[in-house]
Amino acid sequence: MTGSQEISMSTPASSKRSVLSQGSVDIYATQCIKCLKWRVVDTQEEFEEFRQKANEEPFDCSRKANCSCDDPADIEYDSSRTWVIDKPNVPKTPQGFRRSLVLRKDYSKLDAYYITPTGKKLRTRNEIAAFLKEHPEFEGISAQDFDFSSPKVMHETIPEGLEQKASASKIAKKVKIAKDEN
Repeated sequence: MTGSQEISMSTPASSKRSVLSQGSVDIYATQCIKCLKWRVVDTQEEFEEFRQKANEEPFDCSRKANCSCDDPADIEYDSSRTWVIDKPNVPKTPQGFRRSLVLRKDYSKLDAYYITPTGKKLRTRNEIAAFLKEHPEFEGISAQDFDFSSPKVMHETIPEGLEQKASASKIAKKVKIAKDEN
């Protein structure tokens, strides 16, 4: 994970979770290329800026205000929350739109959506293309400016009981499919 761009998902290890925070991103973090400490990024927009330039300008502590490699880590990579790793160099979300990531109940992956300036949730590039066609005020933005790639769920950080339920659910689905084929 050296120098990677990661997002921490809000999934406390206890089974008592608020419905609001379940499966939503509550902390954005990135790892310093030099000291390997995790630094919390204040906003989604700032995180997207770091992620977009991850290969050409790897993050180091000096890029964060009042921060150096000598300071303690802002957050520890552990199983107190579920972590996901985002791909580097994903383009920044176009102005006025917001990228939303939702963790599936079985913890298998995150789904990426885009929220338009009008509040509409778009799930595919085709939906984005249709929205842009209906709203010419967003000229200069194309469906190709949106990335629906899914960050990778770091399975070692999924709370133990939840990972077992997710695995059991996947096995049950595979068994059902196998029975249906026979």
